[in-house]
Amino acid sequence: MTVEKRPAFEPPAALIRPEPTPPTMHRPAATAFGALLVVARVLAGVAWLVSLWLSWPRLVAEELEITIDSVPAEEASNIVLAVILVGGAVVLGVELVLALLVYRGSNWARITVMVFATLSVSLAAIDYSTGETEISLRTTLFTLALDILVLLALSSRNARAYARRPRVSRHARPARSTLSA
Repeated sequence: MTVEKRPAFEPPAALIRPEPTPPTMHRPAATAFGALLVVARVLAGVAWLVSLWLSWPRLVAEELEITIDSVPAEEASNIVLAVILVGGAVVLGVELVLALLVYRGSNWARITVMVFATLSVSLAAIDYSTGETEISLRTTLFTLALDILVLLALSSRNARAYARRPRVSRHARPARSTLSA
């Protein structure tokens, strides 16, 4: 038995019109792993928000060179913190819903997650190249690695085929048998 190697390049027609996938295709490991990585990204985001909330008074005191007893500055900083925490929670909630949709095989959710991961990796690269942000384990290395792994998992052929497979309608009637008693 010989196994044919896949060519190093593919003709454009094969990329535009991939081979048909059966509607009963099993969920590939790449899709499940990609959804799990998005959940891990959400957990990392929760950890970051909690860390920000706990270190907020110190960050405000260092950045504004004020004491925490300054009432107007403290009220303004608390409003900013609340906006960041609520906005972050909404974004993480959307990411969690997208992870569920990716797991269930939604193509638009898979593409949306990949676009966000691409933007995140690109912004990290830009920040690093301009010297504004250092990539370290303490700052962005973990989330950057998760984003890269999400891109690799969800852009695989199996994940794409699973997300693009034809769906069987829930309300489709089963075919009637022509045999009658």
